[in-house]
Order: sequence, then C-alpha cells, then structure tokens
Amino acid sequence: MRIVCLSDTHSLHEEVSVPDGDILVHAGDFTERGSLEDVDAFNAWLGRLPHRHKFVIAGNHDFCFEQAPEQARSRLTNAIYLEDSGAVAEGLHIWGSPWQPRFFDWAFNLDRGEPLARKWALVPDHTDILITHGPPHGWGDTTSRGADVGCEELAARIWTVAPRLHVFGHIHEGYGRMQAGPTTLVNASICTLRYRPTNPAIVVEL
Repeated sequence: MRIVCLSDTHSLHEEVSVPDGDILVHAGDFTERGSLEDVDAFNAWLGRLPHRHKFVIAGNHDFCFEQAPEQARSRLTNAIYLEDSGAVAEGLHIWGSPWQPRFFDWAFNLDRGEPLARKWALVPDHTDILITHGPPHGWGDTTSRGADVGCEELAARIWTVAPRLHVFGHIHEGYGRMQAGPTTLVNASICTLRYRPTNPAIVVEL
C-alpha cells in the first residue's frame, strides 16, 4: 500500500508535485488563513488527483473548519475529512485529529496536559495510520530556534497505540521521515519556514 503524505501546503498546492499512490493524506494547513474560497480551490485540486482514497484534517491556519464547520466540511467533497474521527481504507484503520498545544491565537488550540490528553485518548488502540496536525514531542518538532514544541501527551499516546504510520506537519522546519520502533513518523510539511512549497511529498509503503 502506497501512502502519499502532505501537509502545510498553505494554498500553494498547485505548485506541488504529487506522486501516484493508493492513499493520499493531508495533515492540515491547506489554506492560507482559512477562507471558504481557499477550501473550494483546494477541493478542486484534490478532485484532479488520481488517488483512490484521500484523507484530510484541518490545521491551525484552517479557521473555517473551527468557526464555520458545517460550511467548510460541505465544500470538501473530494476527500474524507477527519476530525476526532476515523475511517477504513484498504483494510487500514485511519484516525485524524487537528488539535495542537496552544499556539498564539490560531485555530484548534488546546492547553497542554489534560485537555490534549482527552483528545488523544479518543485514538483507537487498533489505529494503523494516525494523522494529526501537530507533531509529538521530540519528533519532527524542533523549531529554527532549537525548541522542541511538540505535544507530550500525543507522544505518550503514540507509544501506547503504536500506529504503523503517524503523519503530521505544523513545524515546517521539522520536515522529514523518522522511525520509532514499529511506527514511521512523517513530518510532511511541504512549505519551508519561508513558506516556499519546495519540500517533496513523502511516500510510505505499508
């Protein structure tokens, strides 16, 4: 099974080269600042991609999915949108969630500790592919200033669930593929720290 991983395209998706695959995953921040028009453009682009299954979560830039969820979701017709919810594709159990440790006044913020732990407790034990916007602490979460800003509660849940694949983004400079025991971790941020969409999509074979 060929999984194509993307995140943080920030309305620059038309400039992204997307490899062929069976499942396309986008881990959020597909808009610039969460306008419905940005969602329409992103959805049209998704519709032109050939992947049999497409899964999308929101990120901290995708305000409309928090502020006008019914309108936003109704416009995303060419992918399955996940928000603390799951789906099954080709026998793989997939779970998606947009939350992250509080980050200024952006969308889908929660305080560290119990508020985030409650969200991650919803992740089923049998999850094969976990999609979150923010990274787990210590993995693809180091900023340009050297701070590890990922979520400690998310990291703890991953070690319990041990998904085969965890896809995230948010910290652009953390881009890359890592391995922690049975779990492949992918920071799939397409945009660089300077918001240039030059990082290649990452493909994982499951």
